[in-house]
Amino acid sequence: MPLPRPLGSRAARAALVVAGTALLTRRALRRRIGASPLWPLPALEEPVSGQPRTRALRLLVTRHERVADGVVQLRLEGDPSVPLPAWEPGAHLDLVLPSGLVRQYSLCGDPGDSSSYTVATRLVGPGEGGRGGSREVHEALAEGVEIEVRGPRNRFPLIGGAASYTFVAGGIGITPVLAMVRAVDAAGADWRLLYCGRSRAAMPFLEDVEKLGGAAGRVRVVAEDESGRPDVAAFLGAGEEAGEEAAAPAGAVYVCGPEGLMDAVAGALPAGCSLHLERFAPAASAGGDSAFEVELRRSGRTVAVDAGTTVLAAVRAELPGLAYSCEQGFCGTCQHRVLEGEIDHRDELLTDGERADSMLICVSRSLGPRLVLDL
Repeated sequence: MPLPRPLGSRAARAALVVAGTALLTRRALRRRIGASPLWPLPALEEPVSGQPRTRALRLLVTRHERVADGVVQLRLEGDPSVPLPAWEPGAHLDLVLPSGLVRQYSLCGDPGDSSSYTVATRLVGPGEGGRGGSREVHEALAEGVEIEVRGPRNRFPLIGGAASYTFVAGGIGITPVLAMVRAVDAAGADWRLLYCGRSRAAMPFLEDVEKLGGAAGRVRVVAEDESGRPDVAAFLGAGEEAGEEAAAPAGAVYVCGPEGLMDAVAGALPAGCSLHLERFAPAASAGGDSAFEVELRRSGRTVAVDAGTTVLAAVRAELPGLAYSCEQGFCGTCQHRVLEGEIDHRDELLTDGERADSMLICVSRSLGPRLVLDL
């Protein structure tokens, strides 16, 4: 017959259980607070900051080749038994580089090829505002390297049914335009292209473009080291003496290139034409930047945003762990909900619905003296 257990041992075991539970609870709380410093304040119903806008793919670089001075083209392939997500002319990919930087590159291959994606990027040095992403593509994404890719996404769609199409591309801006030109040419639509760059050697896909133009004279190539800057007004037919160089009246005008080129096209746009732009950088405010303040509602703090400072920089001074990546309004990592205030949207990403109550704090600002963010 077993001996009865002493009451003291039972109490000791209970005490140990209580102490162990308390220890585990404290550890769980520390982990929870470490993961989200604002806890236990309410989180967003649908968190947006730092969340990929589309599912990520793991793709292999199967080709890395130089296609012009300072320009490399990448071919990216996935599992050959699984078709890649479809895309249309004007779409781009988010490339998550080995360093963690996220950069956006236009798709310039064949939309009908579901086995691979093709992108191209120009090496941009610090003197031109480069921040290391293009150099990493050129130097680190060799053949055989696996990379995370998000997308495709399209904020520069080709609209069907236009009476005619006029395309203007500057340098690496040919990448989204090339797929568009191929599409309208295959559809039998009326189109023309002005392709300009610093030199022929620096203009990617030049041979492909000239073949598309053929003998019909649909393509005009302007290399600045040979011919100077292009006469955009004459090409568009807006000049009084445009003559034979003038394009046919264009129902839709698509432009991708430096800011100056887009401004020239906008200034010479013929009446009745629709203008479609893809920028290399976020648009600047015509009236300049003003200082304002941002209240971080959930953290109970208010930060000042000076005229020369971004909202992202000001907020990260208070919340250094806040996620961000491209700092140009393209990737969506720093999208946050706005509770109060009027937003000055400067991104090229958010839809009209998203702009109603959120902003990308890396580029967008306030139109008034105060914004309130759900942070």
